[in-house]
Amino acid sequence: MLALISAVLLLFQFLLIARALLDWSAVLAGPSMPGSFRDRATRVAHAVTEPVLAPVRKLLPPVRFGAVGIDLSFIVVFAVVVLLQAII
Repeated sequence: MLALISAVLLLFQFLLIARALLDWSAVLAGPSMPGSFRDRATRVAHAVTEPVLAPVRKLLPPVRFGAVGIDLSFIVVFAVVVLLQAII
């Protein structure tokens, strides 16, 4: 049972990393074409991770540094996932 939980946490961790990379690719390369692989991957990553990130984001809104925002909810959720994996 613990191995299954650990595998789910690892998968979620990979999806968080994929979300971060896809979001940064949109910033650096511009928006993706609707229906493209990057567009579909972004939608999947957001659909899976947003239900976990949204409640944390309500407690910790993004910090603004001029035009740049740092999403603290992402950092907190990622740290909690890593901590839970270490405990398991």
